[in-house]
Amino acid sequence: MTLTRPEVRRLLHEHGLRPDRALGQHFVADPNTVRRIVRVAGVEPGTPVVEIGAGLGSLTVALAEAGARVVAVETDRRLVPVLRSVVSPWPVEVVEADAFHLDWPALLGPEEEWWLVANLPYNVATPLVLLVLDQVARVRHLTVMVQREVGERMAAAPGDPAYGAVSVRIAYWARASLVGRVPATVFVPRPRVDSVLVRIERRPAPAVDPGTVGYDRLVRVVRAGFGQRRKMLRRSLAGVVDHAAFAGTGISPEARAEELTVQEWGRLAAWGTGGVR
Repeated sequence: MTLTRPEVRRLLHEHGLRPDRALGQHFVADPNTVRRIVRVAGVEPGTPVVEIGAGLGSLTVALAEAGARVVAVETDRRLVPVLRSVVSPWPVEVVEADAFHLDWPALLGPEEEWWLVANLPYNVATPLVLLVLDQVARVRHLTVMVQREVGERMAAAPGDPAYGAVSVRIAYWARASLVGRVPATVFVPRPRVDSVLVRIERRPAPAVDPGTVGYDRLVRVVRAGFGQRRKMLRRSLAGVVDHAAFAGTGISPEARAEELTVQEWGRLAAWGTGGVR
């Protein structure tokens, strides 16, 4: 059975644990919420799932109950023995590690397609999702619970108030959508903000042809554009993109960063690098 609020509090009390603010720890204490995450993620019996930040095992248990083959990663050594005890009835592999320093190929083994399902700490959610998309191609499906503002940025489209450099970087690799709201009341301790569920499906190929422009170049141009998002592109991209690129790509120099699709960013970034002419 997944963990209820009294069970989460009992585990913390019995083991003398307090949530670590530095690690952004907020433990899910609602069985309906973790089951909803599993359902939204599309997890079925036999699905290979890597969970980052497994904590006390609330979501881990729900994944295991659904029949997933779970690798649960937790960086807090205080929690690892408790996590192992909670998931002991199921064949869950628990790994004590920092997700930013994982040997991902060794962790994932020969399986060609993985799901990542996680309640991500607010302070690492964005860099972790970008790391997985940038470097771990075998993770094809991601369903993450994150702070609402973070999730809105991940899934934003051109013209949305939340649309920014993170939105473009995610759109390069994948399609992201908001698939649920999660109130603060389901966590122990209760955070000050609500959360959302974001589903991210990796594209068969990047949205911008890597043969046209390198990813690092694209990121540099996008960061420059959104670094001064209130300015017109001809100003924010001065010294980064040749002014002739606007006429060459058909993109208005008076446009602002939040108006461009990932493909349009790719065309601008490719100018002068052997790509678009």
